[in-house]
This record gives sequence, structure tokens and C-alpha cells, in this order.
Amino acid sequence: MRIALAQYALGPDLTANVAKALEFTTYARREAVDLLAYPELCVSPFFPQFPGRDAGWYANELEDQVILEFQAACRRSKLAASPNVYLREGDQLYDASLLIGSDGRLQGVSKMVHIAQSPGFYEQSYYTPSDTGFRVYDTPVGSIGLVVCFDRHFPESIRTCALRGAALILIPAANTTTEPRDVFECELRAAAFQNGVYIAMCNRVGAEGEAIFCGESTVVDPYGDVVAKGTATESLVTADIDLSRVAAARAKRPYLLLRRPDMYA
Repeated sequence: MRIALAQYALGPDLTANVAKALEFTTYARREAVDLLAYPELCVSPFFPQFPGRDAGWYANELEDQVILEFQAACRRSKLAASPNVYLREGDQLYDASLLIGSDGRLQGVSKMVHIAQSPGFYEQSYYTPSDTGFRVYDTPVGSIGLVVCFDRHFPESIRTCALRGAALILIPAANTTTEPRDVFECELRAAAFQNGVYIAMCNRVGAEGEAIFCGESTVVDPYGDVVAKGTATESLVTADIDLSRVAAARAKRPYLLLRRPDMYA
């Protein structure tokens, strides 16, 4: 199976952002990609870096034209995709990842569970915490879990997806050059190793306001080895992965089977 991570820069022009995001489905089709992942807030500027702004007009409902265009692009390119958007449901707003099948059908929605609030990431000002928790989706290309950006810093996030059968976990991200990127990579490698899963994190690039997004989108295998990593420039980062290796990795290191939840706080 071939996966791809679309890392690119975004600006204030929403129409241009959507066009750029959809263009990556064409690039992915040329590379015979089966599954395309996007960065966090893949069609809008990263407004959460500023506190207290009116960002509601960046939000999309599932029936909106932007989402329908992603679905049409997946159907046209015959690939699955996971765009991350600012999602409106009623009067609630979420940081949410969608999973769209190669037939264009929406297979699921996963919303950010843990919401950050720190300089450069004033996310509690904009996001409602998930009301559905972590979800895993059975798809024609494999069992996929979606963990949204900040959630990856909580071991329970990836562990929960692994326990629910995920062989691959997709993470949209908005990592900047001022953050400890070596530690972030170690997190991914340790989580993949401990849970016996593939992890693919897709990040933004470019400068927006006070933030410079570092790219470095990364794919890690279930043994904790990095199998693909992007640079700081716009690109389609591709990796060929074999989900059958998940079972082999878990058989070799059966950490999930040896858990003792009754002993944990």
C-alpha cells in the first residue's frame, strides 16, 4: 500500500487554499497513491496561533461545498484521503479529521480530544473537545485510526486506537520550528514501537504570522523505524507500507497482550 503526506503552505485566500489541497490528489494519483493524508486545518490559515479572533467563517459543515469537493476529488483520483478541517456541528466547532474512501464516500469523522491552550496554540478559544473520542475505521486499505495533532502527546490516544484494531494511525499536525522536533519524532517512534502500528504524521510548511511551520512529515513503521520523512519545503512525501507487518511486530513484542489495566491509575 502506498501512502502520501501532502505538506504545503497556506494563506488567507481560502479559495486558493482549497485549490492547492485538491491539487495534491492529482499529484497523488500520478504516484499511484492509495491513501493521502493532509496537515492540520488543511484549507485555512492557522488562526489558533492568535487568541480571541472571530474564526467561525473558516468553519465547514459536512454538507458544504469544500467537503463535497474533497469527496469528488477522491472519487475522481480513486484514492482515499484524510483532510483535517474546522468542523461545525450545530453550535459546536471542532478540529476534525475526515476519512473519505476512494469511492468518495465519507467513512468517518474524528475530532480532537485534548485541547491545547498556550502561546501560539490558543486552541481552547476555538475548539470544542471531542464528544465521540477515538475512532478506528475498517477500510479496503486497512484499519485506520485518526489522532488529531495535540492528541498525539497523550499516550492513551494512540494506545486506544491500537487496542481498537488500528494498523495505521494518521496524525495531521501544525508543528513549528520553535518546537522540540527531535522529541516529537521520538514520540512517534516510541508510540509506533510500543503499540505495533504504523504512524504517519503530516505537517504544514511555510510562515504565517509569527509561526514558521517546519514540515518534516514523517512515516514510522511498527518497529519504530522512520521509513519516510519530508523536508521544510512543499512536497508530497510518499511511503510504501505493508500492514501485514503489524501482526508480525505485535507477535514479536506482545505489549498489548501483556497489559495489566487493573494495576494502572
